[in-house]
Amino acid sequence: MRWLLTAAALLCVSAAPAQLPVAADLLLSEVPAPKLSDYRLFRDAGATRPNGRVAAYMLNTPLFSDYAVKHRYLFVPQGRSAAYRADGVMEFPVGTALVKTFATPDHFIETRLLIRKANGWVAQPYVWNADGTEAVLKRAGTILPVIMATPDGMKAVSWSVPNVNQCKGCHAQGHDMVPIGPTAWNLGPSQLRQWARRGLLRGVPPVLPVAPRWDDAKAPVAARARAYLAVNCAHCHSAKGPASNSGLFLDFGQADQVASGIGKRPVAAGRGSGNREFDIVPGHPDQSILAYRVESTEPGVLMPELGRTLAHAEGIALIRAYIASLPPQ
Repeated sequence: MRWLLTAAALLCVSAAPAQLPVAADLLLSEVPAPKLSDYRLFRDAGATRPNGRVAAYMLNTPLFSDYAVKHRYLFVPQGRSAAYRADGVMEFPVGTALVKTFATPDHFIETRLLIRKANGWVAQPYVWNADGTEAVLKRAGTILPVIMATPDGMKAVSWSVPNVNQCKGCHAQGHDMVPIGPTAWNLGPSQLRQWARRGLLRGVPPVLPVAPRWDDAKAPVAARARAYLAVNCAHCHSAKGPASNSGLFLDFGQADQVASGIGKRPVAAGRGSGNREFDIVPGHPDQSILAYRVESTEPGVLMPELGRTLAHAEGIALIRAYIASLPPQ
C-alpha cells in the first residue's frame, strides 16, 4: 500500500504543470502588460514568491516615501548579467526589470517597474486591488487614500501614484532615465556577492565599498547623513540631475564642501530659503536652508518635492545632528 501511495503521489507530481518562467519577451514589448501578473515575475498572485532569476534585495539607505514599506526585486534575463560599477548604478542588461512594491503594514498599494529596453529604461506603475490578488496598469497615475504607520501613530495620506512621465522627475539623468538605489555602496558587499553567485552580476572585485546604514546609530553621523542625502536628494542634486543648475550636489562621494552645501548661498532665493542665507551653516541647523526644506511639508518648499507629503522625523533628526556636528567656520 505504501508503494502504491508513493507511486500515485509521483504521478500527481509529474502531471502537475511546470512553473512557467518570467515572461521575458513581454517585458521587452512596446505595449505594457495590463496586469502585473502577466509578466510572471512571481510564483503567486500576491507577489511574495519571486520566480526564477528574480532576486529580492534591500538597500542600506532607502528613499523615504511617507513611511511606506517597500519590497524590492531584480530580474535579469537568462544568459545575461549586470556589470559591476564602482560609481553609479550597476550596468544592467537589456531585459532587466527592477520591481518595487510600496505597501502599508496591511496591504500593497502599488508596484513600480523599471524595465531596461533596447532604447533605455521605461517606467510602468501598477495599482493593487483591495484583496491583494492583482495589480493593474495605471499609466496616467492616480491618487489613493491610504493609512500609514508613523512614529506619531496612524496617519491618513493621499498617496500619489505617478504617471509614466512623472517618473522622470526623479529618475532623469541628463536625457536618460536611470535607476537610483542599486549602487555598490548602497547594496553592500553581501548582496553584491550574492548576485554574483546567482549569475546576476559579473566583475565584482574582491574589495567592495562599505557604507553605513542611515539609521545605524553606531556609525559616524556625517557618513550616515551623506548617505541619506545621496539617496533622497542626489537624483536631482547632481551634475546631470534636474537640479544641476542649483550648484548643490549631494552625491555620496562629493568632496567639494561648497558643492555639498557647506557655506553655499542658494542660486535662487525666495520663500524656499526660509529667509536663511546658506544651504548649510556649520553648527547651526536652525540657520540652514537644507534643514528648513527637509522639515517642511508645504508644497513649493518641501524637499524632496516629489514622493513625500509627510515629514520624516528620523531623517530630520539625522540632518540636524549632522549640521550641528560640523565645526563652525
